[in-house]
Amino acid sequence: MTDKIEMKIIGRIRTDFPTKFGIPRQSGVVKELKGRIVFEPEYRSAEAVRGIEGFSHLWLIWQFSENVREGWSPTVRPPILGGNTRVGVFATRSPFRPNSIGLSSVKLEKVELNTSEGPVLTVSGADLMDGTPILDIKPYIPYADSHPEATEGFRSGGWNRMLEVDIPPKLLEKVPVEQREALLGVLQNDPRPSYHHDPERVYGFPFGKMEIKFSVNDKKLKVIHVI
Repeated sequence: MTDKIEMKIIGRIRTDFPTKFGIPRQSGVVKELKGRIVFEPEYRSAEAVRGIEGFSHLWLIWQFSENVREGWSPTVRPPILGGNTRVGVFATRSPFRPNSIGLSSVKLEKVELNTSEGPVLTVSGADLMDGTPILDIKPYIPYADSHPEATEGFRSGGWNRMLEVDIPPKLLEKVPVEQREALLGVLQNDPRPSYHHDPERVYGFPFGKMEIKFSVNDKKLKVIHVI
């Protein structure tokens, strides 16, 4: 027996997040966010995705490529608990794990078989950075994967840092129409690190071809610049 296994990258996802800042903390939270899964040359086969169009949702298994590190810690500090309380790593979805593997449920929006990059899958609700390696794709099956009676442990009540967003009309005009709802959803979900509460601080992150600058005072986020 060996304590190591080989994993192959089958593709990469293209999203509007060139950095980690601003990415939703869970898949499906901002349903308007779109992503394109482009397969690696070895896996650019229309046969490999035959029948996938019949499924409305998919599971993406992927690598936390920006959080690969040597060693691991048995406890982590999840943002939903304020970033100060430690719990077991296997009771969380933290990227800092023995194996840097992520799991996301996304909606399949479109299947294109004959692009210049081979078959391409367009999905929505993804919580992945641009270029994230995809290790596998599996169909979401409601009768097996949906558990309405499931309990949420310390996550009970969901994310409680939703914000009111103020984007001046002149700045909103700088955002392409097709990206406005997605950006609004990202901002409403408070993209700041969980331990940041300085109302004077200006935050910024790249989104698509734009740079978004904002500040937060109490429960109100105000967009200051769209560059």
